Amino acid sequence: MSDVSFYGLVWRILPGPTALKVVEAVILVLAVVAVLFTWVFPVIAPYMPFNDNTVGQ
Repeated sequence: MSDVSFYGLVWRILPGPTALKVVEAVILVLAVVAVLFTWVFPVIAPYMPFNDNTVGQ
């Protein structure tokens, strides 16, 4: 059975030498974080239980 991880697959798909792959991987991580903070988190925020504050009511 081969041990294949998602990260290894992404690393093999990225083009270029190792230094370029590191830069590309960092850009991919930053893009995912930007998408999460821009679109995903604002959509799910109203459904999170920590938005129900009782202090001062």
